[in-house]
Order: sequence, then structure tokens, then C-alpha cells
Amino acid sequence: MTDTPARLLRLLSLLQTPREWPGSELAGRLEVSPRTIRRDIDRLRDLGYPVEASRGSVGGYRLVAGTAMPPLLLDDEEAVAIAVGLRAGAGHAIEGVDEASVRALAKLEQVLPARLRHRVSSLQNATVPLTRGDGATIDPRTLTVIASAVTARERLRFGYLAGDGAASKRQAEPYRLVSTGSRWYLVAYDLDREDWRTFRVDRVSEPFATGARFAPRELPAGGEDGAELLARSMSRLQPELHIDVTFEAAADVVAARLPAELGALEPSSEQSCRLRTASRSSVEWVALRLALVGCAFEALGPPELVEHLGVLGDRLSRAASRPSAAGRT
Repeated sequence: MTDTPARLLRLLSLLQTPREWPGSELAGRLEVSPRTIRRDIDRLRDLGYPVEASRGSVGGYRLVAGTAMPPLLLDDEEAVAIAVGLRAGAGHAIEGVDEASVRALAKLEQVLPARLRHRVSSLQNATVPLTRGDGATIDPRTLTVIASAVTARERLRFGYLAGDGAASKRQAEPYRLVSTGSRWYLVAYDLDREDWRTFRVDRVSEPFATGARFAPRELPAGGEDGAELLARSMSRLQPELHIDVTFEAAADVVAARLPAELGALEPSSEQSCRLRTASRSSVEWVALRLALVGCAFEALGPPELVEHLGVLGDRLSRAASRPSAAGRT
């Protein structure tokens, strides 16, 4: 291999495999002399890649962790696996998957060859996800288009379906994508309404980056970032629930099964704890999250939560008491 840049990329790709490579094996793979391999290793080090060399009769090289993240060189199977994983997580707003993962997905899909993009879409369409909350799902492409527009500061056009079913066309300056753990929201300046708006991303359709650039506007007073603006917007739409619940399980066990947005738990004993918090989430969502904790609990308030848990419990009991189709005669 006589093309030095191409050879260096190939060498870097080999070194990213978690193993030590003897110099003679690298030379054989790249069809060059061991001396050329040593020079290429020095070039990689000059570029900032920390390549360690081991002593011995054979000698070997391996890429180790440095102070910066090197560009990853992925083969086809690795690229498809990462894209499918990021799509699955981002498309359903899994807790812990935030804007950074969507940016990573946008960057990866931007450079995926058409053949690999088709494979990713085929795998995505052939699987059925276990949805959370109200089951709202998002086309990952919608997220990546929006994330790219946010990063590039490009105006967006998209269709939007409001909560009352009214459909509209919007043109906006996207500011930030925000994940609440159960849904994704777009914080943007609506050009037609000349005001800041928040949009549920699962209600966005056919987003299109127009290519028109914009200078970011200042957020309204009190809105330090997109998340704060979203929280204020949601607080106007959803009444605040003052939740008071006791659990018959240790605080660390319950905390691992509850969304962090519901607040901190108060340990009552080694095997019990209490949650006293305020939330703008719907009573239906809170009831479902409490039921999914998987231990005995008692809701002390508010009354609407206690009532909804009773209705939910009755519904589940009736469903469990019905004879299955297989047991009918």
C-alpha cells in the first residue's frame, strides 16, 4: 500500500481493535516493510494518537486512551450496530438518552453510505419496541433532522398536530431538543407567531431544514436554557401534583426504578422510604411509574392520584381474573 494517507487510516483502524499488534503482522497486513510501520507509528504519534510499543524480540503496538477522543473508524457491521442502537434509544426517549446521543446519531447517519442506511432502516422496521408511558414513539429521522438544524442554526419547516387535533404548518428557528425521560420536545422560536414555542416531537411530521441560517435569539427573561423554558411552558398546561407515597423497600432499590425527575426519596428505615415531591406530569403517568416500581406502596396524596390508582388497580384485577382463551371450553 503506497498511498500514505490511506495507509495511515488503515493502520489507525487496525490499532483501534483492542489487542496488541506485532509489527511484522501490521507490515504483512499493509504490505509494507517493518521500517515503514515504525515511521507510520511515529506519524500517528505526531498527530496526537497515543500508540504504545512493547519491548521484546517481536515487539508490538497498541492504541491506548489519550486526552482526546480520536475519530473512530468503523467497519460496516459496527456502523450498523451503533446506528440501530442509537435509533432505538433516541426514538423512544429512554431515560438517560439526551441530546448528545441524538447529535451522535445525526453525525453517523450523515456519513452512512446508502447501502448501510438501508440496512439500518430495514432492521429498525423489522423490530417492535416495548414502548413506555403513553406509547408515543418518534421516527429517529425526525430527531436527527431537528438535531442537525439545531447544530447548524438552520430554520425548520414542519407539520404539527396540536393536542386538540388541529394540524398546521410551522416555520421556526430551532433552539434546543429537550428530553424529559418520557418524551422529546423542541424549543424553538415560531416565526409565524413571533414568539417562543415548545413542540412535542412525536407530533412533528416531515421536518425540513430550509438552509436559511439564523442568529440565535435571546430566550425570554428567566429562561436560562431550553429546559427551563420547557418547564415553564409545561407548568402552565399541567396542574402541579403534590405527591406523597410510602414504599416498602429500601430507598436505593426504589430510586433505581423511579424516574429521577420525580425527586429524591426519604429513607424511613432500612426497608422503607417515602417520596414527597411536586410534579407537573400527568396523574396517569405518575400512577403508572409507581406501579412499575415492583414493591408494595401506599399513596397518601393527592386525592386524584389515590383515586386513579384505585381505578387502575380494579382494571388490572379484572383483566387478571378473566379466563384465558386457551382455558375456555
